[in-house]
Amino acid sequence: MLEWARHQQRLFPGGQRLPAGLDANMSLAGGYGGAGNVGNLTAVQVNLLRPLKLEVDPNIQAVHHRDKEQIKTLSDKFASFMDKVRSREQQNKILETQWSLLQQTTRSTMDNVFESYINKFQRPLDTLAQVKLRLEAEFGSMQGLVEDLKSKSEDEISKRTEMAMNLFSSRRMWMALASLLSD
Repeated sequence: MLEWARHQQRLFPGGQRLPAGLDANMSLAGGYGGAGNVGNLTAVQVNLLRPLKLEVDPNIQAVHHRDKEQIKTLSDKFASFMDKVRSREQQNKILETQWSLLQQTTRSTMDNVFESYINKFQRPLDTLAQVKLRLEAEFGSMQGLVEDLKSKSEDEISKRTEMAMNLFSSRRMWMALASLLSD
């Protein structure tokens, strides 16, 4: 019977499989019966050879089923989240590209606008610069004329003062002469 248990399918008599952890070379008493123990058979308790009735607790099955459903739900949520992330990344790339194009377009447009404003105001600015030069030249000539007139005016004032003094002294002289003559 031990030879039959060593069969590669590791079956008990009656077609039942060996429990996990038991080897066909292992006796149920706990030791190995190798080539040195061939003539030594160990007594086996018959109740240990009966197949084990392993029943699964329905609560465990329910918990396992619930956990499995939660894992499916979480997996679906995660897949949905990853799809959203991919979608947002694509939208982000599109927006970055649009922003770059907009900046380039805006820069060239703004450059054109500024150039047109500069050109628009450059002609009046050039005209004003020419007027400024002309007015500065006129100011210089007027300043020279004012200085000339100022010096002439000062000469006239000094001559007038001198003539007024001469007239006053002449009057005195005439008055002194008239008073001498009348005496």
